[in-house]
Amino acid sequence: MNAPIPSASQAGIAETAAAIRAEANIGKLLQEAGKLQPHDLERVLKLQQDENLRFGEAAQRLGLVTEADIREALSQQFEYPYVPVGEPGFGLRLAAASAPYGKEAEALRSVRAELLLRWFKDGRKTLAVGSARADEGASLLAANLAVLFAQMGQRVLLIDADMRTARQQDIFTLDNGMGLSDILAGRVPSVQVRTVKPFQTLSILPAGSPPPNPAELLARPAFGALLAGLESSYDVILVDTTPSQIAADFQLVAARVGGMLIATRRNVGRLSPLVELKDKIVMTGAQIVGAVVLD
Repeated sequence: MNAPIPSASQAGIAETAAAIRAEANIGKLLQEAGKLQPHDLERVLKLQQDENLRFGEAAQRLGLVTEADIREALSQQFEYPYVPVGEPGFGLRLAAASAPYGKEAEALRSVRAELLLRWFKDGRKTLAVGSARADEGASLLAANLAVLFAQMGQRVLLIDADMRTARQQDIFTLDNGMGLSDILAGRVPSVQVRTVKPFQTLSILPAGSPPPNPAELLARPAFGALLAGLESSYDVILVDTTPSQIAADFQLVAARVGGMLIATRRNVGRLSPLVELKDKIVMTGAQIVGAVVLD
């Protein structure tokens, strides 16, 4: 009669089995990606066993794969989407998508954590992102945060409400098409968003056709109704706004959304415009959720 296995031993066995499965999955993913051939697996497994290495470490030591190959396989295994450097896509400026392991992406994760604790934790879903000047990086900040929230598995919508100098369609290399302006003007019967690959939970609502009256469109009740309706379909909605030194559109967005995150750039932003921006946001009754200084 076999003696029962102690629970601690059972936990150890389960952990070891899980580790073996994980290593096997890495090998399978690398093989499916064409990075390893069947005969390579035998060499990797032998070195792994001889020197007690992880599968990826052994494969790298043999010169069969690169660190980037391992990271890409791990991202698939852990369902952590990103765009490997060198592939066509969003460019190096969108650090959360193309360089998720770098210092800039890590700093942006700190911003995400602060927003989760200070803004989104009480059931809020929508946040505006703005700046005083056009060259302070608000659009890129909004885009990076949208990617980071999508990497958590959140259903994210990024709305480009800057109908004067739209940026999101360029950042995400989207085709020109119908967007926010067309919806608010009643030119399209329904909301049509763009899903961003490989981030299947990230959608973009572009600014749309350049209108002659962006402020008037944002002032319409339809804008508030649109945001309220979208909140039932998304976990996080980020709204990119027009810089305050270009137009007062940001105040209409802030008033609808209730909160704004300010972006400024080191050695670019100036105190006086930032103070003026803060005062104008407060005047709308919205909260200033925080400020991010970008390099």
